[in-house]
Amino acid sequence: MTIHDPVLPALKSAEVARPEWLEILRALLRSKTFLVGLSIVLFWTLCALFWPLIVPYDPQALNAANTFQPPSAEHWFGTDDFGRDVFSRVLAGAAPVFATAPAATALGILGGLLLGMTAALCGGWVDAAIMRFVDALLAFPLLIFAIAVLAVVGGSALNVILVIGLAFAPNIARTIRSAVLEEQEKEYVAAAHLLGNSLAAIAVREILPNIWPVVTVEATVRLGYAIFASATLSFLALGLQQPSPDWGLTIALGRGYVQYAAWMVLFPAAALATLVVGVNLLADGLRDVLEE
Repeated sequence: MTIHDPVLPALKSAEVARPEWLEILRALLRSKTFLVGLSIVLFWTLCALFWPLIVPYDPQALNAANTFQPPSAEHWFGTDDFGRDVFSRVLAGAAPVFATAPAATALGILGGLLLGMTAALCGGWVDAAIMRFVDALLAFPLLIFAIAVLAVVGGSALNVILVIGLAFAPNIARTIRSAVLEEQEKEYVAAAHLLGNSLAAIAVREILPNIWPVVTVEATVRLGYAIFASATLSFLALGLQQPSPDWGLTIALGRGYVQYAAWMVLFPAAALATLVVGVNLLADGLRDVLEE
């Protein structure tokens, strides 16, 4: 008599999955591109989380007697037109970036997943309707769309998150739809249909776990875009407002003094550039490993 143990399939599944995850982790740890990108992103993440503990001065403290001081031992990145320490503001400026860009990216990924998976799995007129809607949204460049919306609703962290997330969703939906259509041709999806599983169950239990590399890479790439888009909107006075130390806003405020106080623009611009480069390196490393 054979005794069926329901635990055995789960254990066998775990034994199969564990080497795959370990192999991916080992490959990532061998990727110099990934490690350099991860180091940069972790540095700015720590700055965003712990800047109150490491900044030498209050980034909002005004000092009229200390304006436009060049970089020195006392003020490493100099001071701005209000006498505020630029080094402290650069470190503190990482916080608003990480408060908006990851949330906007997550919103875009969620919207893209819903649209892309629904279009691919339903097919027919549903697919056609969703993709025509996506095409209509893609007709508007991201910045033009964001500027138009924020000019009406006003600039705030929440509005920036919503606008960037909605602007990202159409492109992400196209990528997800292509990945799902490719997976639908495989035998495990046909077997799930024969077993009578609903489309929602097939999407969540069968297809989504198999397209997670595509979703992960897409999310990382979009994060870099979101960081740059958020800074651009702040630069245009459509994002975060004073006295936020947001890098885009800081660059916008310092551009009028760039001829004799270039450090006001140079250091926040360098911070923004290094973070975007770090995220892009992270995405490249993930893509190289996950798409092998």
